[in-house]
Formats: sequence, structure tokens, C-alpha cells
Amino acid sequence: MKFGGSSVATASGLNRIKDIILQNPKVKAIVVSALKGCTNQLEQLGEEALRGTFTATLEAIKTLHLKLVEELLPEEKHSDVIIFVQKKINELETLCNSIQALQELSDRSRARILSYGEVLSSFIITKFLEIHKSKTQLLDSREVIKTSSGILKGVVDYEQTNANFKSRVEADDMLYVLPGFIASNASGETTLLGRGGSDYTAAIVAGALEASCLEIWSDVDGMLTADPRVVKEVRTIKSMTYNEAFELSHFGAKVLYPPTVRPLMQRQIPLYLKNTFNPESEGTLIHTGEADPDEDNIKGISSLPNIAVITLSGVGMVGVKGTSGRAFSALDRAGVNVILITQSCSEHSISIGIERSEEVAAENALSEEFASEIHRGLINPIGVDNDLIIIALVGEKMKELTGMSGKAFGVLGENGVNIRAIAQGSSERNISIVIDRKNQAKAINVLHERFFGESTKTV
Repeated sequence: MKFGGSSVATASGLNRIKDIILQNPKVKAIVVSALKGCTNQLEQLGEEALRGTFTATLEAIKTLHLKLVEELLPEEKHSDVIIFVQKKINELETLCNSIQALQELSDRSRARILSYGEVLSSFIITKFLEIHKSKTQLLDSREVIKTSSGILKGVVDYEQTNANFKSRVEADDMLYVLPGFIASNASGETTLLGRGGSDYTAAIVAGALEASCLEIWSDVDGMLTADPRVVKEVRTIKSMTYNEAFELSHFGAKVLYPPTVRPLMQRQIPLYLKNTFNPESEGTLIHTGEADPDEDNIKGISSLPNIAVITLSGVGMVGVKGTSGRAFSALDRAGVNVILITQSCSEHSISIGIERSEEVAAENALSEEFASEIHRGLINPIGVDNDLIIIALVGEKMKELTGMSGKAFGVLGENGVNIRAIAQGSSERNISIVIDRKNQAKAINVLHERFFGESTKTV
């Protein structure tokens, strides 16, 4: 089981977690996030350390955890936990003073600072659960999860990691509590698994332990058909395949961190998305089987904001081999992540969807790569359209039905939403549509109404 920051933020939330765990005697391990808001405070702390203005934020982090200790634990249990919290706060202060003195916030220093959120929460939660389940043990993720490269977004060494779990985890009824998000490299330095990495930690642990299932507990009932902040009449998706979940999470569904899917798919471990504050809800089951024939053809609608589309066009591209390869190689060298690709059959143009923050780097990289052709008029100056979003319609069963794209394009056209670009993979489980950001709410609502609204209405 994995519990997110909102679930572990308060004493009442942790009491709910305790009840959930005690009602599930087969649970072998739980992974916990930092307290809600703590990771953001730690990010702020690192930046303030450079300026020497970190004292107030450090005190706020200390207060956040000591308040939880006071509310959660009986008085006789306070001293050990308070000593631990103070020790970690002292370590953070020393680290911040070093950053200020050196005037350098390296990735290694940043990783160490950010690790303290999960280190503190996992210790407090372990001490709380020990009161109710004596066979509870804290297992520092850095001792078992190893990364081969990367500091802030480490690449997991699964072979070493799985071996570490086999040697450290006992076969009896011990409950292990692990901090999410953090790992270590071969040198023992703290590394991170990226934002949202606690879900990833839970998947790694589930795979290593060959668990029968993984449950991710948050503050929503599961994966929803659309963003509830945009669409009022959303539904909880009862079940979906891993392929569908991966597509939805890649295109902005925040309930699931995309790398989480991979370790679970490899081991064919089912995943349940559940609500800590509504444990009776069925939640969402994500599985490796086939899509249920009785379920909706489209499982969900998600969106990625802040998109730019870079267009490479010109008569000099027609029939010339290697143009696409040169373009993508240039973007790769510039560190630009390609989200979407669409190319005309005439080979006259290629449109590439990227994050808006990378548009300058992308434009410069392509302009430099094709400078000769642009100078000779064979390729047009690189075109850039920004302030766009990508809306993705996802469903495994879309490939079995005709006219799904037509329905989507038709309803957008009827509501005055102009489509800037379209991409659909050969798997046909995803239709990606690029539109102006100003039309986001309208487009998602009319698409949701078209595919998830009631087929008949009473007038």
C-alpha cells in the first residue's frame, strides 16, 4: 500500500490509515509520502539557503512535524520522536549553512534536502503504527532501492534493488514502512525518483516483493473520466488496462505517476487506486487483461497544458531522406522532449508538439540544423505556435469501432473549437488533438458530454 501526502497530513488521516492496514492483515509493506506541502517547503528551503534567508521556512517544517507528533502520539512516546525530528532539523540547518557559504546548490545538495520530507514522515508513522501493530519496522528505501545514474530523477538498478529486498525483507508477518521518493546510488549518495516518485517507489517495492497487488491511496476515489476542476459530471473509471492508464497519466491525469506503470506491467501486478477518506469506494482497478466489453469505449479524457508546436516545412523536404531523423536528433541534442508528432503525407511539413518552456531551445536547434536549407529557400523559417494544449481521448476499445475520430472532431467543430493538429497512433487507443488553450474548458466539456453523457434526456 502507498499513502500520499494528503492521507498522512493529519492525525485523523493517519488514524484512517491505521484502520485500513489493520483490516488488511496480508499487507506486507507500506510506502509513505512527505506530509502535505512539505516537499514544496523543502524546495523553497534550498533556494532560500543560497540567500541566507532560510530560518523561517526551516522553523515551519519543524513546527509542521512536531504538531503532528503532539496530536498523533501518546505523551510517553513523544521524547524519542521529538529528538529524531530535532536531529534532522539540525542536519538541514547545517546543510543550508554550507549551501550559503559555498553559494552553490548542486543536484546532490538539492536531493539531500528534498529527502528529509519522507525521512521525517516515515519515522513518525512507524512509531505510530508500532503502538497498534507490534511487528512494524522502518526500512529506509535508500538501503534497498539503488539507482545506476541520475540524481534528481534516478534510473533504478532493478537487479540490485530486487536482490536487496530479498536479503532484507523477512517472510513472516512483519509490516515494513518505507519512505517514498528516495533512493541511493552505488556511492551511497541520496538520489530521488522524480516528483511523484512515491508511487514509483511503491511499484518498485511491489515488484521486488512479487506482491499480489498494489494499492495507491490518495484523496480521490480513483481515476476519473476527466479533470473534476474542468468537468462537473465526471465519473470514476471502474477498471482499465495498463496501456490505457499509461496513456492517461502521460497526458496529464495526476492520479498516477507514469513510471509507476512499468514495474507493475512487467510483473503483471494489478493496481488499485483507492481513497483514504472513502475506503468503501471500489476505486479503480488497473490490470493487464483485456478491456471489459461492457465498459465505455473511451475510458477518459486528459489534457496537457502549456504546449508549443514547432513546424518544419518547405519544398526541400519532399522526397529527401533523413530529414525527420535530423530534426529529432537536433532536438535530442538540445534536450527537448517530443510529446507529439504529425507529418503530412506529401512530406512537405512536420509538426512537433513540445512543452512551451522548451520552445526557444527547439527553435534554435532546428534553425541551426537546417540553416543551409533555410538560407537557400528550400525550407521555411521554423514556425512556432504556442499557448496551445493537447487533449487526449484514451480507450483500448476505440480501435474496434469506426467513427470515433469523426465524433470527436464533429462535436468540436459544432462548438466552434478549431483543431490545430491531430495525432493518432497505430494502436488506435489514443487520439491526440491540439487546440488553443483558451478553448480548453469548452472542448473537454463538450467531448465529455458527447462520450460520457446520458444518451437520453428528460425535457
